[in-house]
Amino acid sequence: MYRRISQVFINDLLACTDIVHVIGNRINLQKKGKNFYACCPFHIEEHASFVVNNEKQFYYCFGCGSRGNAIDFLMHYDRLNFIETIEELAINHGLNIIYEKNIPTDINDTFSRQSFYDLMKKIATYYQYNLNQELAIHARKYINSRGFTKEITNDFMIGYALPGWQNLIKHFAISNKQINLLMKLGMIVKNAQNKLYDIFRDRIIFPIRDKRGRIISFGGRAIRNNIPKYLNSPDSEIFHKRYYLYGLYEINKHHDKKNCLLLVEGYTDVVTLAQFGIHYSVATLGTATTGEQIQLLFRYTDTIICCYDGDNAGYNAAWCTLKKSLSHMKDGRQMRFMFLPKGEDPDSLIRKEGKTAFEVRLKKAIPFCSFMFNRLISQVDLNTVDGKAHFSMLAIPLIIKVPGSMMSIYLRQEFGKKVGILNDSQLDKVIFLNKKINNVISPTIKHTTMRLLIALLLQNPTLSRFVPNLEKLKKINLCGLSLFIDIVKICNENPTSTTAQLIEIYRGTNFMRPLEILASWNHMVVDEAIEKVFQDALTNLYDTVIKHRLEKLIARSRIKILSAKDKHELWSLNQALSKKINI
Repeated sequence: MYRRISQVFINDLLACTDIVHVIGNRINLQKKGKNFYACCPFHIEEHASFVVNNEKQFYYCFGCGSRGNAIDFLMHYDRLNFIETIEELAINHGLNIIYEKNIPTDINDTFSRQSFYDLMKKIATYYQYNLNQELAIHARKYINSRGFTKEITNDFMIGYALPGWQNLIKHFAISNKQINLLMKLGMIVKNAQNKLYDIFRDRIIFPIRDKRGRIISFGGRAIRNNIPKYLNSPDSEIFHKRYYLYGLYEINKHHDKKNCLLLVEGYTDVVTLAQFGIHYSVATLGTATTGEQIQLLFRYTDTIICCYDGDNAGYNAAWCTLKKSLSHMKDGRQMRFMFLPKGEDPDSLIRKEGKTAFEVRLKKAIPFCSFMFNRLISQVDLNTVDGKAHFSMLAIPLIIKVPGSMMSIYLRQEFGKKVGILNDSQLDKVIFLNKKINNVISPTIKHTTMRLLIALLLQNPTLSRFVPNLEKLKKINLCGLSLFIDIVKICNENPTSTTAQLIEIYRGTNFMRPLEILASWNHMVVDEAIEKVFQDALTNLYDTVIKHRLEKLIARSRIKILSAKDKHELWSLNQALSKKINI
């Protein structure tokens, strides 16, 4: 039976989670009054419009509309799914996750995910075991030729997939469930004849781990003439390659402080560099560097050095990385580019030159700005007016994507020098003539009594003390009434509820998005007047409910004779409406 995380546990988890601490560990927050402000991490902006409210345990961006609680932020910023986020917060607080009993959910829940992790761990152990078998003689020769020590091999959990089409299947496919797990993980596939076979055969295996050390995927390198040279297991329920980097877990395991991170292209490069004492390299997973990977790297360091081949392909790959990094270049961050001599890769170069010479090359890596402008200049003739105009068209769209104020100023100044515009006001005109400001329009909320009541209650849960028991009104078909009554009940049952906790209860429902919008709605009610406005709105709600019920009963009386009970209700409602009293 699959399990679902207890809503009570989630509520308690949020109660002991400080959203300011969670967000402040990832971006720079500045306290102003009772709120904390920052430039939004989810869109490019020059001025801080991202607000974190400690009292409500809620964040909101006035620029892009991003909003939510600590769970939402981690899901969005750390690229985690809901289950992973709960696990992360639970580990941080030293809590064991509590599950609801006997409630089936789909296969994407924690129980199933743990089955994936458990199986991947067993497969990694199996590959490591294979490395010492008789059939692995070529694999051991390859590892020895690379100079990998037993310590480094064990540290990276390097293993070997034996030759043959069904070794993994024979070892692990002991039931239909196991076969399904292996297929979902991409470790075995079916051919055109509907026969199963292993994806990795006769390859050195490099396990890929998440930040908690769980094995989520594998990379395989051919040691003979197999094609392709590098092969990766596909994306799966627990792995999406654009969000991960090979070697990052190993770095974090040994080093808390990272002055810089070196981005390379191959698994063997990372292992060899570690063998030579360069314990700060990571590799992409068989694809071009993604924006998500750049964002991940900047979470661990302020300086990234990107290492590429010195041929056209290497320069093109570096250019793609630069363009994807523009929106992540905040003040204080650096990115540099190191290009290797012809025919060399990090593995071969450090073997030839040693650690000291290799690190000298790293120090000489080309700065971000220099590489950007040099690349653009190579495409134009700055000695002509047309060339300068073309250069401007190429450069300005890149410059305006950079969020860092000082970085942006420096780029503008360098741009001005290149085109011969040294006057700041003229330079600003050129920049702003080309700049396209992407204004995200916040949703417009029509002002109604019900929306105001729900918004005020979400933002100030203690207002529930002014609301009498309205359970008998839930059957009245008035838009939002039943939801309002439910929220009041939750607030009364949990007097210390925060905005974040209230909204979390509705995750996965159609109510969550509207409630998030109302929770961050600027209704223009000042703090001193909130209680009075809320009570006035309640009075208006009572009047609306009375009129609504009256209309229903009058309409019914035109069709058939009312019962004694209905007649008494009709009389009571008329009295209440005429006297303007609470029901």
